[in-house]
Amino acid sequence: MPDSGAHVIEIHGLVKRLGLITALNGLDLHVRQGEVHGFLGPNGAGKSTTIRVLL
Repeated sequence: MPDSGAHVIEIHGLVKRLGLITALNGLDLHVRQGEVHGFLGPNGAGKSTTIRVLL
């Protein structure tokens, strides 16, 4: 995919803890304008948590 400009979302090393549980550990995410991304994985993988943190 050609370079489409600046990142509209850029995350480096995101960590999210819920009490003693580490829900996300070291997440890196780069989204450029016009890109579409999906979140796939089993139950409990952190998909909803990731999206909530992004909002």
